Amino acid sequence: MVSAKGGRAGFVYRTRWDTYRALRRKGMSKSKAARISNEGVARSGRSAMARKAARTRRRSNR
Repeated sequence: MVSAKGGRAGFVYRTRWDTYRALRRKGMSKSKAARISNEGVARSGRSAMARKAARTRRRSNR
């Protein structure tokens, strides 16, 4: 279950719970999924993730 409690229970912003669950379904650890989903709360974070994904795709499609 996703937690908005914080501390030992972990923390994921409520607006990002769907993203967190999707990452967990892909097999990511709780901490890694929380870190990625929390990064996308602000638009600047989502933009940064998009740029990183584009670089990764570009690198693998040489």
